[in-house]
Amino acid sequence: MALMERVSTLIRANLNDLIDQAENPEKMIKQVILDMENQLLQVKTQVAIAIADQHLLEKKQKENEDKIAEWTRKAELAVTKNQDDLARAAIERSLHYRQLTASFTQQVADQKLQVETLKNALHKLTQKLEEARSKSDVLAAQNRRARTLTRAADAHAAMGDTNHQATFDRMKQKVQRNEAIGQAKSSLITEEENIEDRFAKLEKEDEINRILGELKSKKGA
Repeated sequence: MALMERVSTLIRANLNDLIDQAENPEKMIKQVILDMENQLLQVKTQVAIAIADQHLLEKKQKENEDKIAEWTRKAELAVTKNQDDLARAAIERSLHYRQLTASFTQQVADQKLQVETLKNALHKLTQKLEEARSKSDVLAAQNRRARTLTRAADAHAAMGDTNHQATFDRMKQKVQRNEAIGQAKSSLITEEENIEDRFAKLEKEDEINRILGELKSKKGA
C-alpha cells in the first residue's frame, strides 16, 4: 500500500544525509519530523482498523465453527433416527461451513500478518521519530553556535580589514597634525603674551621711577 511505502521511505531515511544535503538543516529536519508525525498518526489508524478487521474475521470464523458443530450434531441425530436423507443434508451443510471456516481461517492468518507488519512499522517509525526529535534539539543548539561563531568571525575579519586600518591610520595622522598645530599656536600665544608682559613690566618700572624722582625733587625743595 502507498502508506506503507511512504513509511518505509521514512524509516530507511538517513537523517544525517538529509541534514548534510539540506540548505537549511534545522528547517529540513523539522519538516521530516512533521512528515513522520503525520505518517505515525495514519499508521496508528491503520493498525486500529486492521485489528478491528481481524476481530471481525475471527468472529466469523467462530460462527462458522459453531455451525459445523451444530450441523454435525443434527447429522448424528438424523442417523440415530434412521433419517439418512436428513443426515446427508446436515452433512452437506456442515461441509459448506467447513469450507467457509477454512477460508476465514486463512483470512485471519493473513490479517494477523498484516497487523504484525503494521505494528512493526509503527514501532520503528516511533523510534525514528524519537531519534529525529533528539537530533532536532541537538541540531538547533549546534546551528545557534555555528551562527554565533560565524558572526564573531565576520566581526573579527571586519575589524581587521585593511580599509578600516587605513582609515584609522589617516585619522591618527590627522589628530596628530591637529595636535601639533594646536601646540604651535599655543606656543605663539604664550610667546606673545611674554613679550607684552615684559614691555608692561618695563613701562611700570619707568612709571615707578618717574614718580619716585618727583617725590625726591619735592623733598629736596
